[in-house]
Amino acid sequence: VQLQASGGGLVQAGGSLRLSCAASGSTFSFNGIGWYRQAHGKQRELVAAISSGGSTNYADSVKGRFTISRDNAKNTVYLQMNSLKPEDTAVYYCNAYGAESYWGKGTLVTVSS
Repeated sequence: VQLQASGGGLVQAGGSLRLSCAASGSTFSFNGIGWYRQAHGKQRELVAAISSGGSTNYADSVKGRFTISRDNAKNTVYLQMNSLKPEDTAVYYCNAYGAESYWGKGTLVTVSS
């Protein structure tokens, strides 16, 4: 399984970005995809996840602002991020979880105040 994350960039506080995680390979082998982020000097944390069945869960810090969704035809998971705050600044990674775990390269999100 290979994961390609994209969509990061620089945005002002209050703005929006949409991240994409495109999966290729044996995509049937995992149970879902999660978005994680790691801010400078901090541990990586789960932001949102979506299972193969469509169940979602979110970190409390992003509930009501971020939405995770998937397009099965494109093997792509999206993270729509609205009302961005400076504290959302981080490198965002997507992870495919199941019997094994796969990580994609991160995409940097910078939110200016």
